[in-house]
Amino acid sequence: QLQLVESGGGLVQPGGSLRLSCAASGFTSGYYNIGWFRQAPGKEREGVSCINTPGGITNTADSVKGRFTISRDNAKNTVYLQMNSLKPEDTGIYYCAAMIYGPPVCAVVPGHYAHWGQGTQVTVSS
Repeated sequence: QLQLVESGGGLVQPGGSLRLSCAASGFTSGYYNIGWFRQAPGKEREGVSCINTPGGITNTADSVKGRFTISRDNAKNTVYLQMNSLKPEDTGIYYCAAMIYGPPVCAVVPGHYAHWGQGTQVTVSS
């Protein structure tokens, strides 16, 4: 069974940094996309960034471009989201999700992803 487990969230001051991890297991295909999404209270879930396997092409939302970077460690079956220069509006629950046999250029559209982790809370506040 495909399983995704997020970790690394916490409380950080504006301007600070966090690195989120998404540990994946149970993949039987070498073709998939992993996406990071977030949801703030009272708002729709929104895409943050995604990465394709095996091509490695990434896609990042304009709101976080230049501040957030997605990467992967294939040996550890883990995808990371490095978040720098955090702002209060970055606060929310961050989820990773998988799309099996996804397109080579991934899209950060929540409805396109069928497998989800439990989420990790990120709070940016002074």
